[in-house]
Amino acid sequence: MDLAAPTGENAGQIVKDELAEKCQKLFQAFLEEFQTGDGEVKYVPEAEELIRPERNTLLVSFTDLEGFNQELATTVQEDYYRVYPFLCRAVRNFARDHGNVPVNKEFYVAIQDLPTRHKIRELSSMRIGSLVRISGQVVRTHPVHPELVSGYFLCMDCQGVIKDVPQQFKYSPPTVCRNPVCNNRNRFHLDTHKSKFTDFQKVRVQETQAELPRGSIPRSLEVILRAEAVETAQAGDRCDIIGTLIVVPDVSQLSTPGVRAETSSRVGGAQGYEAEGLRGLKALGVRELSYRLAFLASYVAPTNPQFGGKELRDEEQTAESIKSQMSVKEWEKVFEMSQDKNLYHNLCTSLFPTIHGNDEVKRGVLLMLFGGVPKTTMERTSLRGDINVCIVGDPSTAKSQFLKHVEEFCPRAVYTSGKASSAAGLTAAVVRDEESHEFVIEAGALMLADNGVCCIDEFDKMETKDQVAIHEAMEQQTISITKAGVKATLNARTSILAAANPVSGRYDRSKSLKQNVNLSAPIMSRFDLFFILVDDCNEVTDYAIARRIVDLHSRIEDSVDRLYSLDEIRRYLLFARQFKPKISSESEEFIVEQYKRLRQRDTSGGVSKSAWRITVRQLESMIRLSESMARMHCCDEVQPKHVKEAFRLLNKSIIRVETPDINLEQDDEMEEEENGTHTHLQTLVQESTPSLHTHSRAALLKCLLCPFSGHKGQAEGPGNGQANGTNVTSGTSGTNGTNGHGDGENGHADQDGSQAKPSLRLSFPEYRRISNLLVLHLRRAEEAEEEGELRKSAVVNWYLKEMEAEIDSEEELINRKDLIEKVIQRLVHYDHILIELTQGSLKGSRSPSQEEEVVLVVNPNYTLED
Repeated sequence: MDLAAPTGENAGQIVKDELAEKCQKLFQAFLEEFQTGDGEVKYVPEAEELIRPERNTLLVSFTDLEGFNQELATTVQEDYYRVYPFLCRAVRNFARDHGNVPVNKEFYVAIQDLPTRHKIRELSSMRIGSLVRISGQVVRTHPVHPELVSGYFLCMDCQGVIKDVPQQFKYSPPTVCRNPVCNNRNRFHLDTHKSKFTDFQKVRVQETQAELPRGSIPRSLEVILRAEAVETAQAGDRCDIIGTLIVVPDVSQLSTPGVRAETSSRVGGAQGYEAEGLRGLKALGVRELSYRLAFLASYVAPTNPQFGGKELRDEEQTAESIKSQMSVKEWEKVFEMSQDKNLYHNLCTSLFPTIHGNDEVKRGVLLMLFGGVPKTTMERTSLRGDINVCIVGDPSTAKSQFLKHVEEFCPRAVYTSGKASSAAGLTAAVVRDEESHEFVIEAGALMLADNGVCCIDEFDKMETKDQVAIHEAMEQQTISITKAGVKATLNARTSILAAANPVSGRYDRSKSLKQNVNLSAPIMSRFDLFFILVDDCNEVTDYAIARRIVDLHSRIEDSVDRLYSLDEIRRYLLFARQFKPKISSESEEFIVEQYKRLRQRDTSGGVSKSAWRITVRQLESMIRLSESMARMHCCDEVQPKHVKEAFRLLNKSIIRVETPDINLEQDDEMEEEENGTHTHLQTLVQESTPSLHTHSRAALLKCLLCPFSGHKGQAEGPGNGQANGTNVTSGTSGTNGTNGHGDGENGHADQDGSQAKPSLRLSFPEYRRISNLLVLHLRRAEEAEEEGELRKSAVVNWYLKEMEAEIDSEEELINRKDLIEKVIQRLVHYDHILIELTQGSLKGSRSPSQEEEVVLVVNPNYTLED
């Protein structure tokens, strides 16, 4: 920055910085001479780019500088702030030599590839002025302003011109007029047309959670971006910033009322004498603490633990550009993974090696990471591609572990707890800046996780008004703010992974999902997948989980068996996400059929009224999950097999809501899985028999006491930790575990207590089917006035005759008779669908000999569900 030549004896001498000028010459020689491996001068094409009006910054690699001249590189690193104007001058000369650039155009230099990285906490006054590289997360961005770099002033007294007055972070007029005759010191006018301005932006960077020492609050630092560096960092980005530490006046301290920040000399008291007497700790130490550290950035690059320095979900990349960033070995590994026939299972086990079982949840979270394809319609309406997953379950079912795993794995993930989060903290807050006193937007968790995953733990404990704040973010993927004069719509293109506890602490199977979770219907419909984890007592599963946990504690590293490393999965994920699979016509038909099936089942009588409604959102969820499956296998087209798996996952989360099992034995203490119950029922339905009445009571007892060990549901093994719709029922309690009604004594259960009775369980649709069958038969008999058909024994015999084709053996007939009697017992005593009558009296006044003469009628108030 040239100063005017001295015109008289009074003018001060110009001090030359010989070291900086030497650096300028060496740096210009470096730009002219440094060659790449194939003999071309590296920086000449980039200098020719600077001719364009929007370009003004030359990007130089520090590694190249070290290779050219180690002494120059050391000087630049240690005295960066001192030599920076001279480096910019060298770039200006270099650009003028290689192109026709305007005379008054300013040029800047930006340095990249600095080897060592520092944490924000490590920055101290020792590093002021030297070139350092820091990493952190951007939490607040300010608007871009023009900044005065070089002032052109007019003296108001003598009309003299003072050119090129350098400005340092604040408005700095000349100290005195350069005219030796004029002694003007404070009356100057700035000519804005001839002064030089540059873009200026402030951002606030905060320590990342991984770098935070125990028990510490994250530290933040103001970063000043100039010229081409502005708008390179958005709120939520994890960035590497190369620049220098500077000291700036703390304007906020000077203007804060109540804080006495002295800037003049310490003169107090009357007649210029210093005030005497002790005034406590306030009087000790340096009182002029009106300076603070800031960071002057020259280059900003996104941080990523993987190759290429690109974000995990950068939309601008293509599969080819990602392939070019990989080494040959890395690309071979990605190709090998894409050919893996068992990729789905291997990715799940490699991503969550320390969590045992819960395979369905692992699959859902894995598909969430791959994500669907975001689309934009012709009317510019955006259709989201991100998948939202909610995990509901009992305590100690590894819900928070899933969230923590995803947060550590995903480069742009934010972990937050529902109880400790407010609406503004989740979306965005409008705060007043301390210096400029204007309102700026501070990003919340959903904005920070833009193009990533937001993990929200304790989701059910959020206040209702805070839950409402994320409605828009979950479906439209934007956050709209209208407050304090700020109107803005911000992007929140994030997947939400939420964990919630049931209302009563443990999941109650007798109630629907809606009654178990403290969530509103709009929020529930916005989740693509609901997973319910139930802590069941099961000998096989408990043994496997206990062995797994003990193994993990005793051999932490050796016990983890990963087929693929996390870096390999990240690389594969980045590559696979570049695919934009299209839905084939065959898959379209399949999706429509499956959706129709779900809707019809939703409106049929086989589903409880309080079940989760199937809406168009579930159809979109199926499409997103299908696209995610296709992406995972690197397919350009969604095939029916992908839709099938998506439907299975979606169906799993819906079925769990709709079908509590019906326990027909109050003293059954054993747990059975939903799949086991179905197996039991199918086996029951496949056998037939001759008449019952020829058998003696001893034979009947023998048959009834024979346990159905072969028919009972298999305990869920280590491969699947997810329980399916059952719960433990106590043998002594008077309530039934499935729907909470009081359980009376079974009239026909007078058997030897020392023998174990068989467990009789029915899935809800099967129970409803049998009850509807009985109700229809009884109503037909009532209309036809056939009183003989209404007797209990006649109804049992009618049902057995109806099922004759499905009964194979004598034993099966006994079991089926027992089953239908218990169903009738339940319909009478718990559900009150049927009423027992005797001839001329109600049930309670009859003698035991009249037991078989009980007449069954349908409750007149009962309406049959279609």
